[in-house]
Order: sequence, then C-alpha cells, then structure tokens
Amino acid sequence: MPPERHEGSGEGELSVPMAWMYAEYLADELLRTGDLMEPATLEYRAGRDALALTIFLLDGAVAGRLPAARVDELRLLTAYGASWRGWVCERLHAPARSCTGADLALARAAWRWLEETELLAADLEAIGPPPWGPADGAERDVEEAVQVWTPAWQLGLPLGHLAVHLY
Repeated sequence: MPPERHEGSGEGELSVPMAWMYAEYLADELLRTGDLMEPATLEYRAGRDALALTIFLLDGAVAGRLPAARVDELRLLTAYGASWRGWVCERLHAPARSCTGADLALARAAWRWLEETELLAADLEAIGPPPWGPADGAERDVEEAVQVWTPAWQLGLPLGHLAVHLY
C-alpha cells in the first residue's frame, strides 16, 4: 500500500510542499466561505497569503482539520494591534523541524510578496470624521478619501482575521 503522504525523502526525488499547499487550501476555504472579496483581486491574494502564512507557521496546525483551539489562536495572531509581522519574521528565521525545504521556500516567497507588494488603499487615519456626519459641516465624499500605498500584508491580515472570525 502506498504511503498517504510522500514528500520525497530519498536522493534525487522532488520535495512536495504538502504543508504549505494545505495551509494555502485552508486559507482559501476560509476566505471563500466568508465571501468577503472577489477571488481574482490582489486584496484576496494578500488575505490568502497572510492567512496561509499564519496557518503554516503555527506548529502542527496543518496536520489535519483546524481544531477550535487553533482557530482561536488564529484570531489572536491576526487581530489588530497584534505583533503579527514580528511573529512571522521570527518563525521564518527559526522554522519548526517538521518544515521541509520546499514548504519553507514557498512560505518565504509568500512573505516576500506580502512585504514588497504595495496596494492602494484608503488611509483610515486621514479620513477623519465619518462621511455621513461631517463634524465641520463640509460635505466629504468617500470616493475622495485620501489613499495611500500600503504593504499587502497590512490589507491581507485584517481580511484574513475577518474570515477566521466568520468561521
């Protein structure tokens, strides 16, 4: 009977990044279930990659279906104000022993994309009072709100957090 999981342990065999692929699959399912963003957008990719990276770097999180304790841990890690970026960098520099080279290469590539890619988004700090009730009496259009270029992970992380919260 063939083994359930084959990651190419012999010389000359290709290493299959099963842990990363499963983390990506779980992240994709969480985002699709939440129906928060069109899957063809860069914002969706940012959310999927941020969530997959978080799932992958949780020790043992991709060994099977996400247990409730891991879902709670994902909520805490992706919450606003959490030191997610530092946590990711730390885990990528000292990965779990169970990580294969192929898994780690894809995780690092996802992190590079999340850090180096900038997406145009509303600058929530510059918007000021809500557009439906201006404090100074001046009309303000949401479309005219100040926009800034921001690293993809800063958009993807809240999207991933919301998807986990809706799970």
